[in-house]
Amino acid sequence: VQLVESGGGLVQPGGSLRLSCAASGFTFSSYVMKWYRQAPGKERELVAGIGSTGGPTNYADSVKGRFTISRDNAKNTIELQMNSLKPEDTAVYYCNARHYYYPRDYWGQGTQVTVSS
Repeated sequence: VQLVESGGGLVQPGGSLRLSCAASGFTFSSYVMKWYRQAPGKERELVAGIGSTGGPTNYADSVKGRFTISRDNAKNTIELQMNSLKPEDTAVYYCNARHYYYPRDYWGQGTQVTVSS
């Protein structure tokens, strides 16, 4: 099982980034997919989630209207489009896969997002 995140980097406040997560080794379409993030000294928090078939989606209040989660079950990928980025969005972003029924839970290694001028 692998979840590989990409797309992180350094961006100025107000800018955009698009994160991707490529999944392999499991039946992707049976898993709810989520993005989490963890800032230095803080607990990991849920950013966004998407159902196994593409809906429903849910977002943390802090990112609603700025971030969009999507998935492509044909390519076994999810993405997180992040717009109007703020310094407080700085964190390591993690991709998570959770089976819709069984207690199976997988994590990626994370990708760093830094929002700074």
